[in-house]
Order: sequence, then structure tokens, then C-alpha cells
Amino acid sequence: MLRHEFQPGRLVVGVFLTAAGVAYAGDAGGWWKTEWFAVIPVMVAGLFLAGVTAALARAIRRRRGAPEGRGR
Repeated sequence: MLRHEFQPGRLVVGVFLTAAGVAYAGDAGGWWKTEWFAVIPVMVAGLFLAGVTAALARAIRRRRGAPEGRGR
């Protein structure tokens, strides 16, 4: 199995997308009421945090001298 480089920005986006999915699934299941616009701030915050996380991870990797594009 090929190993891939860990990308923390994608992990952050995945967590926020999962949270949005859970919010809408709870609404569809009748457990609570989720307004259509309630997920917009969650997604904007998630994308912003993912961008910051990805930029930090890239800066750390570049500073440590890890090879970029490994496995491509």
C-alpha cells in the first residue's frame, strides 16, 4: 500500500464538513431544527481554519527541509 503525505488542512475541512452533515442529518431525522443558513458560518470558519492550518504545515515542512511533492 502506498503511503501518502499527511495533510492537516484536509483533516480540518473534513471535520467541518462532517459537522455540517451531522447538523443536516439531525434535521432530516427530526431530532432538531436546522435553518438552511446555519451551516454557512460553520463552513466559512472551517475553510479559513483549514487554510491557516495548511499554510502553517507547509511553512513547517519547508523550514525543516522535508521534500515537497513526495509521492507524486
